[in-house]
Amino acid sequence: MNARIGIVTVSDRASRGVYEDRSGPAILACLTEILSCAWEPVSRLIPDEQPLIELNLQELCDGEGCCLVVTTGGTGPARRDVTPEATEAVCDKMMPGFGELMRQVSLKSVPTAILSRQTAGIRGKTLIINLPGKPAAIRECLLAVFPAVPYCIDLIEGPYLTTHEAVVKAFRPKTS
Repeated sequence: MNARIGIVTVSDRASRGVYEDRSGPAILACLTEILSCAWEPVSRLIPDEQPLIELNLQELCDGEGCCLVVTTGGTGPARRDVTPEATEAVCDKMMPGFGELMRQVSLKSVPTAILSRQTAGIRGKTLIINLPGKPAAIRECLLAVFPAVPYCIDLIEGPYLTTHEAVVKAFRPKTS
């Protein structure tokens, strides 16, 4: 059975068709490059509405059986940016190290990375990671945190994810 991975673009304008969603496809392309195991994307494009974000995250985790859900958008300081709040509302445990590392990596490119509030958390057997909205930042952040993702999913009893080691080497502790 293929691992299922949720990809959620949170954007008022893209969800209304004002412009094309380039962030969701950027996540799909990056995950395709990273993962060497069989997997299936489950994509959503929704507006910046906290109840709707929460509902979609719950459905992807509980209903669709995704082991990983990656969001893009809604992590800034603007009034309508509520993705981290929605993520925290549906998670059992927060994983602040993901956001810390992503901001640290992004700061090497842009000083405004300190404005990003991306986070990560666990809901049941699903890891949820909030990524920034720009495609270049998505790739940079996903490559930075992904070495820890397969082992995290192992620890929450999800499927065994493998990576193309030339792109990202998954870290798993050596067993004694």
